[in-house]
Amino acid sequence: MSPQSDLRSLFSPGHDGVDAQDVFANRHDEWRATTDSLLAHWGAVRAPGFSVEDFATPRRNVLVFYGVGGIGKTTLSKRLETHLTTGLESVGSEWGPVPAEVGRVLPIRIDLSRQGGVQFEDVILAMRLAVARVGHPMRAFDLALRRYWEVNHPGEPLEGYLRRNGFLRRAGDVTDLREQMRAVAEDVVQALTLPTVAGVAATTAVREIVRALRQRRSAVRALARCTRLADLLEADQDAETLSYFPHLLAWDLAQVPVDRSGVLVVLLDTFEEVGDRSHRDLERLFQRMVWLMPNALFIVTGRNRLQWDDPSLEGQLDQAGPFPWPQLAPAASADPRQHLVGFLSDDDRERYLRTRLTRNDEPVIPPEVRSEIACRSYGLPLFLDLAVMRFLDILSRTGTVPGPAEFDHDFPALVARIVRDLTPGERTVLRTVTLLDSFTVDLATAAAGLDSDASALNLVERPFVGNDPAAPWPYRLHDLIRSAVREADATSEDRWSPSDWRRGAQRTLDAVGTQMPAPGGYQHRRQLMACLTQGLRIACDFQLEPGWIVDAAWRYVIESVWEPIDIPDPRSRTDDEPDTPCAAVALARVLHSASRGQRAHRQDTADELEAVLSLGVLPEPAEDIAHYFLGESLRHLGRYEASAEHMGHVAAGRSPMAGEARRGLAHIARHLGDFPTALDTIEALDHDTHYYRALGHLWWTQGDLALSCSTYGTARELALADHNPGHAALAQAGLAFAAALGDRTRADQQIELARSLLENVKQNWSETQVRTAGLLRDAGLDAHVPARARELERDAAEAGLGSALAYIRFARCFHHALRAENDQLLVARDQLQLSVDHGEYAYLVEITHFFDGTEPDPDLRRANWIDGPDTVVARWQRLIAERRAALGYEPNTQPPQPS
Repeated sequence: MSPQSDLRSLFSPGHDGVDAQDVFANRHDEWRATTDSLLAHWGAVRAPGFSVEDFATPRRNVLVFYGVGGIGKTTLSKRLETHLTTGLESVGSEWGPVPAEVGRVLPIRIDLSRQGGVQFEDVILAMRLAVARVGHPMRAFDLALRRYWEVNHPGEPLEGYLRRNGFLRRAGDVTDLREQMRAVAEDVVQALTLPTVAGVAATTAVREIVRALRQRRSAVRALARCTRLADLLEADQDAETLSYFPHLLAWDLAQVPVDRSGVLVVLLDTFEEVGDRSHRDLERLFQRMVWLMPNALFIVTGRNRLQWDDPSLEGQLDQAGPFPWPQLAPAASADPRQHLVGFLSDDDRERYLRTRLTRNDEPVIPPEVRSEIACRSYGLPLFLDLAVMRFLDILSRTGTVPGPAEFDHDFPALVARIVRDLTPGERTVLRTVTLLDSFTVDLATAAAGLDSDASALNLVERPFVGNDPAAPWPYRLHDLIRSAVREADATSEDRWSPSDWRRGAQRTLDAVGTQMPAPGGYQHRRQLMACLTQGLRIACDFQLEPGWIVDAAWRYVIESVWEPIDIPDPRSRTDDEPDTPCAAVALARVLHSASRGQRAHRQDTADELEAVLSLGVLPEPAEDIAHYFLGESLRHLGRYEASAEHMGHVAAGRSPMAGEARRGLAHIARHLGDFPTALDTIEALDHDTHYYRALGHLWWTQGDLALSCSTYGTARELALADHNPGHAALAQAGLAFAAALGDRTRADQQIELARSLLENVKQNWSETQVRTAGLLRDAGLDAHVPARARELERDAAEAGLGSALAYIRFARCFHHALRAENDQLLVARDQLQLSVDHGEYAYLVEITHFFDGTEPDPDLRRANWIDGPDTVVARWQRLIAERRAALGYEPNTQPPQPS
């Protein structure tokens, strides 16, 4: 029971000296498994040869407790954290103390339930707060975290975020972490003679740090031993890179002297929220975290056993099978680490009921009543708690001790009795909030259609309503209560009919819509997801019109939230209704496909979106979402004509994606060499940085370098004026590329400016394009250009940059054309031909034929040039001749070969 419920019993009319105790069932086996794992872990970490940089040895740093809902896993997790924190023998649970030889334990408990709103980033921060208790700087991790935070949270101080986040505020002392991170920054500044502490987070300073690490300078000798720090500092600062930061934390922790160190124990509760999501993307990050921290013990609680020992999960998870996780396999005979949390034993049930309610240290619940409750509970802790609550309510209202007949009910029947004990207003609120994953008092009142908060305020004091103040909507019914209320309601006097439930669902849906947040910010995204997912579930369950959900769906797409969207199964459809999904289900399928499209195969996304559109049930304002992402998937699949059809549908409308679709059409037309269509499409765009950048892309292909450079420059200036360094860097990368085709001196200036703009942003494509510009600038002069190009091709291929590969291969052709190396030009052109897919980039191959005046293959898709082929051929041939003359080459002769 919650503390509020115990206080209510204290002031109830039937209190009469009854003491309501907070009782926890012993769970001796679970504590024994914890101490055994802790001792084994401590021994492994202290063993000679142990290294956190050993990535080949199987992992034995996971302990799992799993079981059905309501069995007490969360309570177990909370008690483990408390007991590991104190380290003392617990009188209440009769657990022994934490083994003395283990020394200091640093526990941190993390609730992964959706209503908790904890993101993977928060998990990493929570672990850092936990190890801050050792009072020792985590130098490698803190440097990487500082870099990551500046890139992903520009202008938002880390300390402020930690103080605003309720979960992280409880996880550790923010002040300790701030001081340790400041000490690390100051040490690096002094060691490398950087100008200021703030400068250590700037990209230029990070480069200096990386350079020092790679050169293993004495100034950073300690950090240089962390061999992977430099690579993580240089990598894209995204969630994927963040998932490798635990290695740095493990490395730092391993550097702490033994007498000051401690054993980090991370308790991950409600793990089913991680392990059951689509494609295990989030679970993969968590598994990687566990694998990279062999000196930390992870205690996982959830409804399902971990499947990491299953070889069939290879590809979905980094490490899968019995070899990397020997103690997770069902056949593990020595020290198994997966334990089913069973129902309470007869002795545990009796002890719970004897000590839960007492008067003068004697049990209040009579033996015959305890026997009836224990028998009916089957050892389910939630049943025991509900039964005790009912016992106390009857005792408080009537002043008489209830007999066994009051508890002669199974779980749904017990819930029905509890529902009947509520006031009519409380029953209305209870029925309403069963439709919600989580709620606030205001939301519950509005959804129930009541004029006063009183009923909702009374209900949230009940023990079956959980409370997480850090969640966007803090209150939540226990899952078993939610599922049982509908069944229990069928026998109540004021039960709801199917029409009542539908009207209640419509009120709840409307009320959720009023909670939609304004755009912007992490907390707003959490609330947006809460509104969208709950609204979709209600609308799908009761076949309701989506209404405001369509606007939420657009927000989800435009703000690139991309958290998984489940597809609810309509609960209320009867067997005689058609199988065609309602509009809400269709919309859920579209969003599910769009979010999966960021990770899944494009063909799967295209197939699903085509199927949904063929049903014809999507709300008209939402159709453009399906058309746009279908068009995007088809473009990636090389089906450009079909892609253009769907993009054209979106571009012709007024949806928020119309501009993006028009840019997509221009992109398709340009890549297919249909340049007049691309120009017409671009001219329909707003004259912003996107417009001028698109023109810059277009004009250099026509051989008009002056116009291309001019429009790229305008795009850059507009982006800078709009305080958008990312778009400015994109435009400048294009300008550097176009300039490098012409004047070498101007190319130097533009390449340097591009590098400067890219110092504060991370854009793989732009960085590769600037490096390609360097190849074009040196083409014909530097005999090493082909070797440099091959190295750059490898980098681009590893990064999945297909368009960048085409431009690199084009640069090789340009180099050999300038040097009149015809045989090498043929080989380079064949390599460029590999980038031609369904006609894409065929125009680049055609331009290389302009270089040497040869005829393209008859099967090559010819471009439609804006000023006609003769004009474009003349421009490119004049450009080649002028570059050769500037290099001092005689017409049609090769330059001297290097000795």
